[in-house]
Amino acid sequence: MSETTTSEQKTECAPPVVSAFGYELIREELLNELLGKDTPEILYWAGKRIARKHPLTNLEETIQFFQDAGWGRLTVKEESRREILMELSSELISSRLKKNPHSTFQLEAGFIAQQMEQQKKFSAEAFEHPNKKSSKVQFTIKWDKTDIIE
Repeated sequence: MSETTTSEQKTECAPPVVSAFGYELIREELLNELLGKDTPEILYWAGKRIARKHPLTNLEETIQFFQDAGWGRLTVKEESRREILMELSSELISSRLKKNPHSTFQLEAGFIAQQMEQQKKFSAEAFEHPNKKSSKVQFTIKWDKTDIIE
């Protein structure tokens, strides 16, 4: 039985890293080329679809999913009875907003909307608000307490 060093253990457990360049090629160029003018709507739908395949039970799990997926740091800024304001930040998001101020974050918005719908059991929608100046994206998520999801 061989002993593994601490650095070997870290290497074995470390998740694979995708370069920002590779991510941007797919996200900003390929998807836009394939989806055309319908890119934002399709990405929103795709985010909802991903959320259905990865149902999470609470907000903390949703925040952790963003971290694990490499989508960035998701934080809650404000919450009321019918909406929540969240903020997403990372070096990649900052870079995307600097290179293309028209970058869309509809994949993330759709994912958050569907998670909130599943967790709160009410119909929910999310709206993105990219802010080039702060290099962050804010999301307003609203749910309708009269539209119950079973």
